Amino acid sequence: MAGKEPLVYIDGEYHPKGSAKISVYDHGLLYGDGVFEGIRAYNGIVFHLRDHIERLFEGLRVTRINVSLSKEEMANAVVDALRKNNMMDAYIRLIVTRGRGNLGLDPRSSPKSSTIIMCEPVAPAHGKEAREKGVTAIISSYRRDMVDGTTHELKSLNYIQSVLGKFQAIDAGADEVVMLDHRGMVSEFHGSNLFLVKHGILNTPTSAAGILHGITRARVLKLSEELGYEVHERDITPYELLNADEVFLTGTMAEIVPVVRIQGVPIADGKPGPVTKEIIRAFQRITQDPKEGTVIREAVAVQARADLSKLRPT
Repeated sequence: MAGKEPLVYIDGEYHPKGSAKISVYDHGLLYGDGVFEGIRAYNGIVFHLRDHIERLFEGLRVTRINVSLSKEEMANAVVDALRKNNMMDAYIRLIVTRGRGNLGLDPRSSPKSSTIIMCEPVAPAHGKEAREKGVTAIISSYRRDMVDGTTHELKSLNYIQSVLGKFQAIDAGADEVVMLDHRGMVSEFHGSNLFLVKHGILNTPTSAAGILHGITRARVLKLSEELGYEVHERDITPYELLNADEVFLTGTMAEIVPVVRIQGVPIADGKPGPVTKEIIRAFQRITQDPKEGTVIREAVAVQARADLSKLRPT
């Protein structure tokens, strides 16, 4: 795709990025009425595509948005969009909006939803230096909503709370911002999940803290156990966070990034820790494993399996 404009899938048709359009009356634009997924493709393998599709349909169920595509058809549409764009490594944004309707909140004015798939060359949320040296964060004054239909568990098109939190980080000269829940417990970062390490044990906030059930988070939980680490999902206070041995974030675009300073306080010695480094290395290996996702082309799977055998530790 070098020098060529990406194609955007809109309701079964492809349009060049510069001319891809939806109606200004789409309720996704007017009211944030829709859900989305951020998905990664690594070397021709769409990482945990089925899990992303499952979470998308869970959000559609909660928001009562009807789609004409089945789960299988939606997954196939994502793979087809990558093939059309000839992209083996990509960030994919899959969006379903309520669709075009009238001014006003009545969802009945939007009888047909709209599905959009965008594929872009990978631009990680944090670069190589950030992964090696770590990033900084502050604690936001904005709170995650209580756990109900509007909680951040729902990956809706309304991310204004996270955007305002990001502004606080920018104003403070920090990279990231930690969001607390309505009780003052640690929830997550503004666009990624949070883990802390204490005495070799991994800890991450529970669903009760209004977190997004991240696909990367889920795989890191399992991966940590595979590596022999004890993992706890529990309430975490800001005090515990600042006194952690290690902190890292997880997300589709970010992958895994160490956090070395929060609210001006160094995390331990202010450097990425050994547990975080081991998990990063292990995660990088599994992204190249065809069993971890959906293969775009079979030839890619054959080569990936060969490459993976070289990556596995002896």
